[in-house]
Amino acid sequence: MYKKVNTKSKEELMRDLEKENFRRKTLSFYKYVKIENPKEMRDFLFDKFENLGCLGRIYVAHEGINAQMNVPEHNWEAFDKFIQNTKEFAGVPYKMAVEEKGKGIQSSFLKLIIKVRPKIVADGLDDSTFNPSDTGAYATAEDVNNMIDRGVTVIDMRNMYEAAIGHFENAKLMNVDTFREQLAKVTDMFKDKKDEEVLLYCTGGIRCEKASAWMKHNGFKNVKHIKGGIIDYAHQVKAKGLQNKFKGKNFVFDERMGERVGDEIIATCQVCEKTKCDDYIHCKNNSCHVLFICCVGCKNKLSGYCSKICHICDKFPKKINQFLVGPSRQKYHNQFKKNYKK
Repeated sequence: MYKKVNTKSKEELMRDLEKENFRRKTLSFYKYVKIENPKEMRDFLFDKFENLGCLGRIYVAHEGINAQMNVPEHNWEAFDKFIQNTKEFAGVPYKMAVEEKGKGIQSSFLKLIIKVRPKIVADGLDDSTFNPSDTGAYATAEDVNNMIDRGVTVIDMRNMYEAAIGHFENAKLMNVDTFREQLAKVTDMFKDKKDEEVLLYCTGGIRCEKASAWMKHNGFKNVKHIKGGIIDYAHQVKAKGLQNKFKGKNFVFDERMGERVGDEIIATCQVCEKTKCDDYIHCKNNSCHVLFICCVGCKNKLSGYCSKICHICDKFPKKINQFLVGPSRQKYHNQFKKNYKK
């Protein structure tokens, strides 16, 4: 039977985390592997992860697993043993967080969510001849730096919100909201590069791996993708003393919303449009909840709202509130479209 996830409010969850006196390890992993019964696997994982005190967001599908989560440090060995002894996931590599925010309310996740999905990454593809396992070659951090120095076309396979706060030197940024939209456009946008070397990257490797297979399927002859994505690149650069070609922050899909990879701040506050800033927040008005880049000064001035309108409307009945906050949401979306169009 499908288990319910934690139904506590965000405030209750944060109070629970505040009481913790231990640290957590934040990681992500994915694997394309045949899972016969995703619902059974979902319940199997939920039982074990709940007992280990894990928090995170995990998707299970017939094609595999995609996990972003954290694990109490004192349960790390038990977690690792469980994953590596589960036949479907044996040998899967972990991408450990570049930055940890500590313990308690600074945790990367607030609760455990495991969902069954049609695919572990929504790609919008419907082509029975496409083989997602026929991927491009992996590129190490040394390879990445060499390719950038040689002027190879580097394509960011993330959305415009992610790329806004950090990306590789001279990367091609696509003006898209979703990976589904990106896959539909990438082969046409770069069709003149079919006979050239091309490098793809994303956060942890899952999107650029599938994109590399899709581009090969569409006639691209020399596609590479960064093994482990930006996360693994950052670890390799640090461990090997290499030059860091990534500028700014790596956007992550958890409560941190970003981890520092490059020292530079490449974005600007979207409220005042003056202060250099790469911190994201969600508008405090739940009927808006837009994600936007906001400096400390503007956050304090607007009390965590994206605009004065959202602050005022938050006191109105829900239907009126929802109707009135639309222009504020659209404003920030239009800013991304304008500033990161390539």
